[in-house]
Amino acid sequence: MQTTIRSAISFQGVGLHSGKPAKLTIHPASAEHGIWFKRNDEPFRDPLVPARWDAVETSPLCTHIVNRDGVAVSTIEHVMAALAGCGVHNALVEIDGPECPILDGSSAPFVRGILARGIRQLTAPVRVIEVLCPVSVHTANGWARLSPARGTEMSFHIDFADAAIGTQNKTLNLANGAFVRELCDSRTFCRNSDVEAMHAAGKALGGTLENAVVVDGDKVLSPGGLRHTDEAVRHKMLDALGDLALAGAPVLGHYEGHKAGHAMTNALLRELFANPDAYRLVTCDEATAARLPGAGVERHEVPAVA
Repeated sequence: MQTTIRSAISFQGVGLHSGKPAKLTIHPASAEHGIWFKRNDEPFRDPLVPARWDAVETSPLCTHIVNRDGVAVSTIEHVMAALAGCGVHNALVEIDGPECPILDGSSAPFVRGILARGIRQLTAPVRVIEVLCPVSVHTANGWARLSPARGTEMSFHIDFADAAIGTQNKTLNLANGAFVRELCDSRTFCRNSDVEAMHAAGKALGGTLENAVVVDGDKVLSPGGLRHTDEAVRHKMLDALGDLALAGAPVLGHYEGHKAGHAMTNALLRELFANPDAYRLVTCDEATAARLPGAGVERHEVPAVA
């Protein structure tokens, strides 16, 4: 059955790119509501922004959604990944500004808060988007593909010049709480050589060594080092799950990303929905539901670092 959280939970911090204070509250919602964001600082325009693939506007370094009135919310990928990874299908996410708080740079604080409140079943069945045939998108540097699979599966490949990251590959079946155990605590990362350019472009103004992994050649500059030796590719998978959650329902398929990012994952969803023969919407049975992210996840499975 569809789910929501049992009671509201709030998070406060700063926006990674804006550097401005941000407060976000996740509220329970009824069946068939889906995930919506609400800008509390927009009294004169429509404050509701759908967390949906066709509301995404291309933006470097984050996922940015906009409604028809031009009201926007950015850097939604970590909270979206947390909701998807905990198996939450319906929620209203209130926010007091244009960007979600970055917190520690991962989804773990959101996951811990959601699971502390608990998950409540609703009275409508879960529907999933079943991928029926492969679809893909390509750029000069990378590609992304969705293909049929029994559950929600993901493979990712990255390759960076900095030896602290280098070449990393990971494949994961996201069923039975794997996101919570394996991915949720992996933080956003960047190369130290890119920081100045991002600041000049008005990005990463709220970034610190505490809310991002910063690497310089073979060195990790952030205190405490890495949470996982392959934390970078794990975070790319976290981002991809958050961006796939904008499909509006869990995706039953295998996502593959080769040097992929936010824009490419959104382009992949647009390609999928532009091909009606490539997918179908089906009502979940118990066996299928057990293979989805968040199924059976327990609060004690959140990594201790979170």
